[in-house]
Formats: sequence, structure tokens, C-alpha cells
Amino acid sequence: MDLVLAAADEYILTPHVYPAAWPADDVYRQAISLFFITMLGGYVLYLSFATLSYHFIYDKEYMKHPKFLKNQIWLEMKVSCSAIPVMTLLTLPVFLAEVRGYSFLYDDLDEYGYPYLAFSIFCFMMFNDMAIYWIHRWLHHPLVYKHVHKLHHKWLVPSPFASHAFDPLDGFLQSTPYHIFIFLMPLQKVVYLGLFVLVNFWTISIHDGDFVMDKMPRWFEKIVNGAAHHTDHHLFLRSTTASILRSGTTLAARTVSRVPLRALAPSTTSRR
Repeated sequence: MDLVLAAADEYILTPHVYPAAWPADDVYRQAISLFFITMLGGYVLYLSFATLSYHFIYDKEYMKHPKFLKNQIWLEMKVSCSAIPVMTLLTLPVFLAEVRGYSFLYDDLDEYGYPYLAFSIFCFMMFNDMAIYWIHRWLHHPLVYKHVHKLHHKWLVPSPFASHAFDPLDGFLQSTPYHIFIFLMPLQKVVYLGLFVLVNFWTISIHDGDFVMDKMPRWFEKIVNGAAHHTDHHLFLRSTTASILRSGTTLAARTVSRVPLRALAPSTTSRR
């Protein structure tokens, strides 16, 4: 985030927002800046990707499903937009630590080389998926579920706007592996930002109801966690899933069944 903060300072914050006497490296100024940058960025990523997905990918026939709530799209957006500022506040200490140099993020690609770059991305994906699987599984513990994760399962037949519609603590906990990783292994800064955008995009895509994985070879479906797996999870509260890959699920010896499309909107049954 230091790259984003530096650009915001140079072009917007220093010339137009903060007084000249307030240094850019002041921790309080950085905290305020990071909060608003992250919050606004969260809104832009969520609203833009979810809106595009809703208009161009999402099958509106799902909205006829008997378990699709009245005014559900509006409710999903309301919950998401209320959660984003709180999630931002919870994440702020991590971003602040990263900006102030406490992480293993690095600038120059040549510092570790391209083979390590590929290796670090692989490690990120595996660590992220495995950790999210166990966090997600813990969120389904009876003592935790009703207090933290139940809100997200209010959307039994989700739309893309359900992607961020959860309790702020739930969203923060499921994002912690992404942030923890940069304090464990070196990761290139631009790659870090790119993966951040990818994770948000994928979170939306697994709620869009487009069962593209169902059209892929069986081996591919076993690797990638798509909308079919996640819709199955929402609708039937089974098959605890990881993030982008199914590595977390597979390594934890879980089997995610193919979604029973007949339980969804009638038009989807022809997709298999």
C-alpha cells in the first residue's frame, strides 16, 4: 500500500488536502490517509466488479428462486456498504505496519529474481487457501457461526452483491491470511496489490452463479473453487471451501460435491 499512499500524497493529499506543515511520514497522517484510501478503494472494487458481474454474467432467473429474498440485491448492498468501513478500520494496523516498513514487501524484481517471484505467488496461493479453509471451517463452529458468519449465509441464493455482505469481523478474519503472508515471506509490492485486486474479484465471481467450472474438465474443477462449489455451500451449508483454489479443501481431506443445480433456478439445469 505504500505505492498507493505515495501516489495519493504526491498528486492529491499533499497539494490539496493536508497542511504543508504536516509531514507525509507522520504516523497519524498515514493512518488517516490509509483509512480513506482503503475504504474508497473497497467501495470502488466492490461496486464496480459486482455491478459488471450482475449485468453481464449473473443469470437473473436466480431471482425467481423461492429462497431468493425480497429486495435481496438492495439488502446485500446495504450490508456490504456498512461493513466496508469497519473492515477497513480492522485492517488499518496491518496496512500501517506495511507502509512503515515492517513487512517483507520489496520493490525491485531483480532483488530476488523471477523464479522466486513465481515461487512466492505459489506460496501465497497455497498459504491463503489453506488458512482461509481453516478460518472458514472455524466460522462454522456452532459457538461462532450464529454470532459472526450466519449473516453471510442469509443469502442462500447469492448474487454478486453478496460477495462482501457479511459481518465486518467475518470479512476481516477471512482476509487475515492475505495480510499475514507479507510478514512471513518476501513478496513484490505490485504483485501484492495485484493479488489484492484478484482476491476481491474472485470473491465476487464465486457469488455470480455462473457455473463455468461445470463446463470445464473434471480435473480442472478439482483444482479451482468456482461459483458451483460456493453456491452449494451457501444453499446447503456443506462443503466448507477455501478461496481461489481448492487446495485448502483438498489438503484438509474434504470433498466438495458438484452443486445440485436442480435445487436452483429452473433455467440453470440445462447448463450441465
